Amino acid sequence: MCRPSFLPFLPFLSLLHVMASPNSNASESQSASDSVGLSQHTPSVSGAGALPTTADTRAKHRIAALEDELEIMQQERGMKQRKTTYYIAQGREICRLVTLYATLEDLISENDCWQDCMQCGYIKLSWTLPWLHRKLGTLEHEDCEDMLKKLKKGADAARGDNTSCLKDLVAAWVNQEFRPSPLIKPDDKHLRGFVSNVCGKLLCPADWDWDQNRIKVDICNRMSECIVSENSWPLFLYENYTVNCENLEEGLFKSKLLVQAFKAIFTSPSSAKEAKGDGDGADILENNRHTQWKSDQAKVKTCIASIINMKKVTSRAIAYVVCQVHFALSNMSSWHTVDGDFDYEGFWNNIVDFFEDIPGSITKHRVDKLLEWWTRKIFGTNHHEDLTPDVVSQMSVNTLAQQRKVLEDAAFDSD
Repeated sequence: MCRPSFLPFLPFLSLLHVMASPNSNASESQSASDSVGLSQHTPSVSGAGALPTTADTRAKHRIAALEDELEIMQQERGMKQRKTTYYIAQGREICRLVTLYATLEDLISENDCWQDCMQCGYIKLSWTLPWLHRKLGTLEHEDCEDMLKKLKKGADAARGDNTSCLKDLVAAWVNQEFRPSPLIKPDDKHLRGFVSNVCGKLLCPADWDWDQNRIKVDICNRMSECIVSENSWPLFLYENYTVNCENLEEGLFKSKLLVQAFKAIFTSPSSAKEAKGDGDGADILENNRHTQWKSDQAKVKTCIASIINMKKVTSRAIAYVVCQVHFALSNMSSWHTVDGDFDYEGFWNNIVDFFEDIPGSITKHRVDKLLEWWTRKIFGTNHHEDLTPDVVSQMSVNTLAQQRKVLEDAAFDSD
């Protein structure tokens, strides 16, 4: 623990030191002597039975009291700093797992109003920060605002870190897979977006064929016939970057680029090297362990998924990664909600609706299968979380325990 800082109180301590010093000046020294002499020769007792004290003693007591107050203030300041650090750290997962654009205040207020649109977001927030709902009921209004401000600061910081990281990584992945000429520069975004042939192809809506020169020209010139907005699924979302116009859901959200970005954010950038765009991801877990083992030899690291105990991929985490990859492919130099005719907030909502606004059981089954595919790609074929109490109760360990109990009861009854 750092020593308390007494700088703000130095003038007061200096004054008290002078008061306490026997060489301060003649009059003060004489006054002190008179007081001492008085106390020595006149042992009068106050009504409360206390003996009078000297100026020197009173000054020392005052200094000790000030030092105690400073110690308490320093402890309170340390507690406040620890709370600030805790809230900022906790807030880092809000954009990744809960909402990329809606404010915490809106989620909380809309939950109180039981609005379906935002209440689901508040439920996700409560799962991510299980302590938050209880805390909101105990804090004063100002303290609550301060806490939410720090949570948002953490969320923005995490989003900024991921944006910066993917700026370089996405360029490297695109260069490696597509070999564009010229190559995408990792430290420059001005030549990305529709200015770049490869980035333009990946950002092109599934509605159109980027390989047609007319489409390229109309998109680059922002013609009314080819408006690129959040209402179209871009090509980079699809497996092998191809679209079946007769079944737009086929291969959606299964691209290698998305898997790489997800792993880079939630596991580690090095684990993204193991990502493949096809298959069921059965070998991913072993590859992750091997990669993590190699990393641990140099420096102990803990990935985000481990820190937040993430065992399954969620729909809002996918939506977050999709927006991050879209931004990395674009030529926007700083994070904005709107890029030309493209609204990122609307885009994020469309992705969440794809997973959560489900018309029926058949669609739900396909969505569940897609999320299972994502979990295998990121974490491997570990299904321990799927072992419900009912399933475990039917397994041989519990079955044997029941058989032994039956035999024991039978033997007891026979006696």
